[in-house]
Parts: sequence; structure tokens; C-alpha cells
Amino acid sequence: MTILVLGGRSEIGLAVAKRLAKGTVVLAARRADDLATEAKTLLEAGATTIERVEFDADNLAAHGPFLADTASRFGPITTVVIAFGILGEQSRAERDADHALSIVHTDYTAHVSVLTHLANILRDQGTGRIVVFSSVAGVRVRRANYVYGSAKAGLDGFASGLADALHGTGVRLLLIRPGFVTGRMTHGMTPAPFASTPDQVADATVKGLRGKKDVVWVPGVLKPVFAVMRMLPRSIWRRMPR
Repeated sequence: MTILVLGGRSEIGLAVAKRLAKGTVVLAARRADDLATEAKTLLEAGATTIERVEFDADNLAAHGPFLADTASRFGPITTVVIAFGILGEQSRAERDADHALSIVHTDYTAHVSVLTHLANILRDQGTGRIVVFSSVAGVRVRRANYVYGSAKAGLDGFASGLADALHGTGVRLLLIRPGFVTGRMTHGMTPAPFASTPDQVADATVKGLRGKKDVVWVPGVLKPVFAVMRMLPRSIWRRMPR
């Protein structure tokens, strides 16, 4: 059993890996040599082996060779948790095109690249699970964080389509749609209603992996909430906070 975490420092990614810890866990991140604390936590949780590998999500050209090498060295891969991403600064992104593009590059384009390569590898295996973290920010994009939200909207659509394309191949894609998550990425921000913690997102993710749903909302109440939100007039929606 091999679990691959792309974004080995992610609080949510590590929380998921901790709950699944068994066999080999591969932590992929920049500065992989600095992941000793994360490795220790997973070993204590039940993993038998921790491998730390260098991975730069923004280096698209390296994705294919990296994933092929990882599957060759540590495969077959049982579960891939894609947990990299950035929030960015909305106010800066509205004026700085390079910053806006960096958010979209990491949160959408890099995910498309990784997911396409992974889908090919796992199809060849004939089995495997992929966890993708979207966001309610992408369900209906808000003025307050439209750059990040638009990237998540694109990712949500791509992952949903890929999940359908993988149906019947033995490969399953589970899409997670969290609301506001308190943690390092959102430190200093005022939590939105129905906020959750990385542990709560991880619990819902693992429950989703054990069930049959294709999409998991965290918390679950956000699904009916956003069914209503989609109906709000645009004049009201554009004043919605983050």
C-alpha cells in the first residue's frame, strides 16, 4: 500500500495521510529534507515507511517524469492526495497580473497537469484513488476572492469531468468541497460561517473514501446553503464577503 501526498506540508493533506497511514507514505514537497516532523507524525500514526521526495508543483515540465519515477519506485500507488495550493492576495491580484497568474497557475493549471499524468498512471495500474480539494469558493465565484475562486471553479469542473472519464477504469476520483478552513493558509482572517478545521476536513475525506459519493461538502450543510446561494440576485451576490 502506497499513499502519495502531493503537498507534503499541507495541514489537510497530512491529516488525511495520518488517518490512512499504513504501508508506505510518500511526502512530496519543496525542501523535502525538512519534512522530518511530518514523517515522524505519520510513522507514529501507523505508516511503516516514509519517503520524502522533492516536488515543485509549479514546474509543469517535471510532473510527468516525477510521477512516473515515483510510481516506478514506490508503486503501485493506492491513494493520491493532491494537497498543494495557494490562497494569494486578492487585492494585489486585482492590480498585479503576474500575481493573479501565479494563483491560477498553482491552483488550476498545475492541478490539470498533475491530474492528467496521474490518471494515465493509475489507468495503467487498473486501480487507485485520487483526492482533489476544490472549494465552495469555486461553486459560485464571489467578487471578494474572484481570482482564487475562479481557479477553484476551473479545478472543480476539470476534476468533475475527469471523475466521469475514469468511471469504469478501476480508478476513482473523490472531489472535496470545503468551506473556510482555519489553519496556516487562512491565519489572521476572520472565519466565514460554517468554518471547519483541517482535522474535520480530513475526517470527511476519509469517510468519503470509504463511501460511494463522488463529491463531499465540508461541512455537509454547505450543500443546501449553496443551492440557495446560486439563486441570489447578482446585485446581492457581488456584496458577499469572502
